Amino acid sequence: MFDPTAFENIKVVIEGAIYDRDLSGEILVIDRNDWINTAKLSRKYEITCCLPGDEHSGVNATMTLEAGLENLSAELMDMKHAAHLAGCKVVIHFSLIHRNESSLYKRIHTVLEEIWGSGRVIEQIVQIHALEDSSLVKNKASISFNRLIYENQIDDLTEMIGYMIQSLVKLKASLS
Repeated sequence: MFDPTAFENIKVVIEGAIYDRDLSGEILVIDRNDWINTAKLSRKYEITCCLPGDEHSGVNATMTLEAGLENLSAELMDMKHAAHLAGCKVVIHFSLIHRNESSLYKRIHTVLEEIWGSGRVIEQIVQIHALEDSSLVKNKASISFNRLIYENQIDDLTEMIGYMIQSLVKLKASLS
């Protein structure tokens, strides 16, 4: 019988937990992508959600899971010396549209650090339309964990969904 990989097991649990929150009305799933890169033998899964009624507000959250060849081979070949690679990377992204003001970037960082903790890497990448006269920017704020996530941490991942929802609520309030 086929034994699913850690990536597949984590993906299925996360997807189910997020759709449970969607069904309960806490969030609304607005996008989902599941990629297999046959050139690099890697997998990537993304699921994006927003608060109900915010589909067009420009504020949403995406959970991304990634596993490369080294992660898959460590697991399938049962290499004891590489068991620490049998997991996947997790990154949480928040897409935001707001005014181009330094105080907002600082506020976003503070909100995310209060919710996710100071031990996380919080990064903001801003996109502007250089030739348009607009005061708005697209901001992609990311939370990364600088380590792999393993199957035995699935409960922690499902707990992250609550942090994502809390972040969406507070980010929306801080941008209003």
